[in-house]
Amino acid sequence: AGTELARACTATIRVKLLKIGAAIVRNTRRVRVLLASQHPLKHVFISAARAMAP
Repeated sequence: AGTELARACTATIRVKLLKIGAAIVRNTRRVRVLLASQHPLKHVFISAARAMAP
């Protein structure tokens, strides 16, 4: 849907979006994923996360 991974296969999406280094901060109300500031696909990850948020 307009992203550079729109036509990517499942394996590519898994490698580029899910296998990244991040710190997970969890408290009683929310879970925060802290990505590296220089991750090349950070904007795509943020867009996907917002699309899945309730």
